Amino acid sequence: MKYKQTKGHEIQGVLDVFVAHNEVLIHGNPEGLKSLAKLLVEIAELNQEEIDDEYLPIGAREHYLLRPGLELSASSDQVVVGRIDAKTTGAFYARYIPS
Repeated sequence: MKYKQTKGHEIQGVLDVFVAHNEVLIHGNPEGLKSLAKLLVEIAELNQEEIDDEYLPIGAREHYLLRPGLELSASSDQVVVGRIDAKTTGAFYARYIPS
């Protein structure tokens, strides 16, 4: 699978993400929502084991930073979208509590 080393500007269209009253609100136009969906599928389908350790070390997790004024609207909160399973070990981070 192709690995995109350069990150940034993954979201096309309009996407607004923010927290209000302990709820995460995600709103966008069709292009923005489809772009977020595409990014989520890309992260989900990524084979972390195939990424050179120089770019994703063992125990690290692939993630994307979505920034206000760049990938997101200026009124958004910064968001990190990423994998919960670590490369090679498959371990989840310590704060994770299963449902």
